[in-house]
Amino acid sequence: MRNLTTDNITAAVIDEFSSCEDERLKTLLNGLVKHLHAYLREVKPTEKEWAQAIEFLTRAGQMCDDERQEFILLSDTLGVTMLVDAINHASSDPKITESTVLGPFYVENPPQANQGDAINWGVEGEPLFIEGNVHDALGKPLANVTIDVWQSDSEGFYDVQKPELESASLRARFHTDSQGHYAFWTVTPSPYPIPTDGPVGKMLEITGRHPYRPAHVHFMLMAPGYETLVTQIFAEDDPYLDSDAVFGVKDSLVKEFTQQPAGQAPDGRQMETPYRYFHYDFGLKTA
Repeated sequence: MRNLTTDNITAAVIDEFSSCEDERLKTLLNGLVKHLHAYLREVKPTEKEWAQAIEFLTRAGQMCDDERQEFILLSDTLGVTMLVDAINHASSDPKITESTVLGPFYVENPPQANQGDAINWGVEGEPLFIEGNVHDALGKPLANVTIDVWQSDSEGFYDVQKPELESASLRARFHTDSQGHYAFWTVTPSPYPIPTDGPVGKMLEITGRHPYRPAHVHFMLMAPGYETLVTQIFAEDDPYLDSDAVFGVKDSLVKEFTQQPAGQAPDGRQMETPYRYFHYDFGLKTA
């Protein structure tokens, strides 16, 4: 491995991985080296530019903790997350719900909640009632499906961004009933900017991109024998549907959050103020 040049260094690096016994790992690393080296040959970065790139990635790592994942933001804003999603979850079956990005604010093991509960603990906003059913590709209702939900509040903040909250809010875990039904109360989310206080936000700023995401509610559905579904339902009238900062919007995931007058809600609750409502049925794919 002497006298390496732009013409032979790629082959030399790949050769160093030839003894790797994990064939899949070898494929991933070889592909990375080939495409990264090809990128460098194409754009010909200066040493200063490459040092800036290393600094950017270093700062991204320094922003990560238990409540913040800057590398997910980077993946999202470069369209990488949605490309990986498209590669792994392509489906032409209209009965199967389409997936989209996880986002950086998912928290494992959220609070358990029951059918019909309100999950806006310590948070105010326009009431929103959400319900629907979960079924398989044949339309059969699926009981006891685990559903994690999380969202921003009406001002665009997630609970992990609000240290004044004493506990989790606007995130919970439900289970479908024997008929595959789910239902809960929350507040109507609003469009919001992804975190811009880190290197990803700076990238968006200097490239003239806005950081906003359209209003949405996150869902993760899990059931034995079925692929885990990670998706979002977007508000139909949102101004950022066609310019989502993380490229996550799909037509099948856009739903009208209909305005409802005060009175009896679909679950029988008497509402003293107007509220919003949407019904969405999820279809799961067999694993």
